[in-house]
This record gives sequence, C-alpha cells and structure tokens, in this order.
Amino acid sequence: MTTAKIGIVTVSDRASAGVYEDLSGQAIMDTLKAYLTSPWEPVYEVIPDERDVIESTLIRMADEEECCLIVTTGGTGPAKRDVTPEATEAVCDRMMPGFGELMRAESLKFVPTAILSRQTAGLRDDTLIVNLPGKPKSIRECLDAVFPAIPYCIDLMEGPYLESDESVIKVFRPKQK
Repeated sequence: MTTAKIGIVTVSDRASAGVYEDLSGQAIMDTLKAYLTSPWEPVYEVIPDERDVIESTLIRMADEEECCLIVTTGGTGPAKRDVTPEATEAVCDRMMPGFGELMRAESLKFVPTAILSRQTAGLRDDTLIVNLPGKPKSIRECLDAVFPAIPYCIDLMEGPYLESDESVIKVFRPKQK
C-alpha cells in the first residue's frame, strides 16, 4: 500500500515573530490522524502571510513532494494580509468551489461571521489543495463537512487510496456496478 503524502501548511505572521505554538496545524494533524487508517506522512510547514511564499510552498509540496492533498490553515479572512485564497487560485489548474461553499455553510451553523471567510479549494495536477480557517475548532468543523468527499476526489485523480476509520468519519465512494 502506498504511503500518502499530505501537506499541512499554517499561514501566520506570528510564526515568524519568534516562539509560536501552532495550534491550527496541530488540529489538522490530529484530525487526519483520527480520520485515516491508511498509511500517510505529513509534510508540515509554518510560513508567513506572504503570497509569493504561500505560492512557492504549495507548488513545491504538489510538484516536488508529490502530496496528494495539501491542507492550509490561516489567511482566509478579509484582512489585507489574508492572501491564502489568492495564492491557491494562482497555483491551481482548476478550482473546486463546492468545498468553500460547504465549509461556509457549515460554519454558519456556529457563527454569523462565517460569511467573512474566503476558504476555497482547487486542483494542481494530481494534488487537491483545501484552504481551512485558522481556529482549531473551526478546522475540525470544516474538515468534518468536506472530508467525506476528499478520498474520492483523490481517487478520481488516480492518487493513493485513502481509507478512514468509519467510527470517526465515513467517506463517500460511489458503489461499483
């Protein structure tokens, strides 16, 4: 069985300001550990809110590290420094707007400010890139909403077969005829 590489990118200016505990990146890692039963390896980075750095990181993780999935956290709000969606769109061949729509719909169940979020997702060759919000609680809520479709999306791109712990999260794959 192939070991899937999954990129985890925390976008935060606080990371470059000295000692920083990355609770958001850890929330993604903990969630994926709970979800996945198939072998996977994290490719983890904390980078500043700079569009060129975000773009080059996503390109390297997709093209050189060969991550089948890259999950980002941070930089999706309306602040001037929040440029993760723009960087994602710049490096993707095709966008997957349903991911952002579903994450916002899910977040609206908890906070009215979810409409300020600009999460998105897209495809770069054989890699799915998904932008998540920056708060650990919101990360889990959003991943719970969209993850059921992620393994099948990766299947369609001929990536590694991701299996989940169905007692934690059930992924959707159409029945074979």
